[in-house]
Amino acid sequence: MTPPDAADDRHEPASPGEIVPEKLPFRLTRFLAWVSLVLILASSLFLAFFIGNFARETLLVRQQDYSLLLGGNLNHQIARRFVVPTMLAFGRIALRQPLQYRLLDEVVQDTIKGLQIDTLRIYGTDKVVNYSLDRSELGRGDMTPSSMTQALDTGKPVFETLSSMSLLKAMFMLDMADRAFLLRMSFPLSVQLPGEPEEEGESLIVGVVEVTKDITGDYETVIRFQWVILALCLGSSVVLFCLLQMFIVRAERILSERMARTRRLEAELHENERLVSMGRVIASIAHEIRNPLGIIRSSAELLLRRSSELDDANRRLLGAMYDESRRLSQTVNDFLDYARPRVPRQDLVDLNQVVDQVLGFLEGELRRSETAVSRQTPEVMVVHGDKDLLYRAIYNVVSNALQAMGSGGTLHILGRRLGEGQLELSFRDSGPGFDPAGLEHALDPFFTTKDHGTGLGLPIVNTIITGHGGQLHISNAPAPESGAVIAMILPLARDAS
Repeated sequence: MTPPDAADDRHEPASPGEIVPEKLPFRLTRFLAWVSLVLILASSLFLAFFIGNFARETLLVRQQDYSLLLGGNLNHQIARRFVVPTMLAFGRIALRQPLQYRLLDEVVQDTIKGLQIDTLRIYGTDKVVNYSLDRSELGRGDMTPSSMTQALDTGKPVFETLSSMSLLKAMFMLDMADRAFLLRMSFPLSVQLPGEPEEEGESLIVGVVEVTKDITGDYETVIRFQWVILALCLGSSVVLFCLLQMFIVRAERILSERMARTRRLEAELHENERLVSMGRVIASIAHEIRNPLGIIRSSAELLLRRSSELDDANRRLLGAMYDESRRLSQTVNDFLDYARPRVPRQDLVDLNQVVDQVLGFLEGELRRSETAVSRQTPEVMVVHGDKDLLYRAIYNVVSNALQAMGSGGTLHILGRRLGEGQLELSFRDSGPGFDPAGLEHALDPFFTTKDHGTGLGLPIVNTIITGHGGQLHISNAPAPESGAVIAMILPLARDAS
């Protein structure tokens, strides 16, 4: 149904009070969120490696303390059970003698019994292997490590960590081979000089004992611990980032809603200011136009009643004057109705009676245009409102539908109750419908595609319906049906049965 005083191009407006949020470019906030994620991940990696290195250092210190106890015990046992008895029995130490070597081997085996020792060698001051758990190494002088020389020179134990791979590579290995990481200690062997008290006498360094332990298993434990820490840190980082993103999205949505609400309120304020200004202008124009226009209209009507005395040309001229003055009077009334909307009364109004009155008033026009009316409405459609204003809204819609269909069309009137105490009264014609290109401007005042009209027809209807706390929806009928659909949604009266 294409109304004469409204745009052909229409859309379904948002519900009153509905806020359509818009997307806001929170670029700085999102950038800070991603920067914070990178910082958290970097700090997590640093924390994981720091804790892992601390655990590894602690492990090494523990292993070194354990090796020192072993070295001190070996030094004590060898001095007490081997050096002293051998010096007394043989006068000198010669490990090449099977008896002396066997005696030293018994002392060493008793001392390290049950301990996890990978290799154990005893070097003389000449840096030659004098004892080894592997007898094939005896007498070799090409196995001296740098730590052995340092232990001889300083008289203090020296530790070295030997590895066949880097720590970074070890972190990504599921199963490390044995002897991947070794701890080697060079412990100086010393004996008390004869004739000196044990507490005050000087010690004589007679060799160096080299003890090597396989600490690969301990390194695997530390690496697993590092991965656990890293996983926990990364997991907590992701959770924190997701929470931060959730807060940003929520803040963005709330802010966009508030901005949309602010824009809507600003638009309403500007519209109200415009209507106030328009009301002043139109009131002054109407005051100047309505009185002479009324005189012209009444005079033309009076002359038409006496037109039997005039010829056909003058009669047609008087008819044109009367019709144009009436149209101009209706235009002035439209301006006044839109610029100064009346506050509706809150009477009980049965929309069935209003529809009956409109169809009764337009009965002659319906008959002349051969328009059929299909009506399906519930028996009771009672709302709180102003009967005169609702009559005008329904009259405008039905009148526009008749003009849009021409002749031989069908007007469908459908009434139904919606949920939440609402009533929908819709009108669908069999005309060409609205032009989709301009549908969104249908409720804009003064917008029309007609040659004649003010573009205030539907805006006035919308003002009346929204003034009653309702909504006006306009659209085209879905295929295969044709025509335009205008639906009025109004709140039902609470005491309506």
